[in-house]
Amino acid sequence: MLSLQDLLPGLTPATPKPENLPNVKDDLAMLKNLSFDDMISRLAETLVNFAINVAIAVLVFYVGRFIIRKIFRIVSAIFIRRKVDTSLSTFVLSLINIVLYFILIVTVIGIIGIETTSFLAIFASAGVAIGMALSGTLQNFAGGVLILLLKPYKIGDYIEVQGYAGTVREIQIFSTIITTYDNKSISIPNGSLSTGSVNNWSREAYRRVTWTVSISYGDDVNAVREAILDMFRADSRIEQGDTAADDGGLRLVGEAEADVTGSAGVSGERSAAVIEPEHTRTFWDKVLFRHRKAKERLSQWEENKEAELRAMLPKPNYAPAVYLSELGASSVDLQVRAWTKTGDYWAVFYYYNEKFYNDLPKHGARFPFPQLDVHMA
Repeated sequence: MLSLQDLLPGLTPATPKPENLPNVKDDLAMLKNLSFDDMISRLAETLVNFAINVAIAVLVFYVGRFIIRKIFRIVSAIFIRRKVDTSLSTFVLSLINIVLYFILIVTVIGIIGIETTSFLAIFASAGVAIGMALSGTLQNFAGGVLILLLKPYKIGDYIEVQGYAGTVREIQIFSTIITTYDNKSISIPNGSLSTGSVNNWSREAYRRVTWTVSISYGDDVNAVREAILDMFRADSRIEQGDTAADDGGLRLVGEAEADVTGSAGVSGERSAAVIEPEHTRTFWDKVLFRHRKAKERLSQWEENKEAELRAMLPKPNYAPAVYLSELGASSVDLQVRAWTKTGDYWAVFYYYNEKFYNDLPKHGARFPFPQLDVHMA
């Protein structure tokens, strides 16, 4: 509550006021030492000053809100043009909005004349208490931010983590939801995902499929090898070593390939469309135009670096192969290797499991099983 001394500055109380006693008697004592005209004059001066401060605070609030909205729109436009993930852009925009409005409100309160130190102390204490109570949740929150920024996986990828394997269906701020092959929905905290090992099976365009085929001693290894390679040559899903090896294993698929073609093929049309006469563009159009030009230069630099990386890395051999891997106790073990697109991995694996069993005996292969010879004396 404001005292009379606060409304009428410059007055001195008749008697010293103890800190723990109410100030009503002091206010009455000051009224006795002040004439009615002086009191009205000082009160009017105080009210005028307060009204001016309120008017300035209102003006600052509306100007600040206008600036905050402009900043929000600029950042939102940058996120849209950079195709930032929706979850990340929504979170960052909300955080920017809250922080800027908090700063604006504290500034307006300070202009009015209210002490802001107590507000800041209260907010700081509340922040410490909430942080201690929600330490695990905040760790998951930080992990979600790192996942959205670094993108070790994206929606639709098949990942294996913490004993679970499934397709990523949703990346939330605190957890990631995956769906297993038998249609179970698993929610995994982001804190452990951001600090642990994640096996992303969908990250690469190609995967190697490996089979172990056991034949009996005395079978013709070369005949079995040629029969398997003939199967692979007749299957368009199996890479033969000439098409896939040209890109050095760095070929992009799905959304990544669409992004590359869009930035390389559409960027020219888009940049030509945004070129307008200088006098017809507004200030924000100029800012966004410079941003697009900088993005194009950055994209060109990244393409050059990727080309250099492809030139330095050795190109893997995607040709199918059959090796004699082990001479076992009762079988000759052949290791069969073939490369296929990631999306065809399981279909190819199970298809050739059955095909080897049905077709290889026609080429002289016999599938052994553990046997024990007993000789009677």
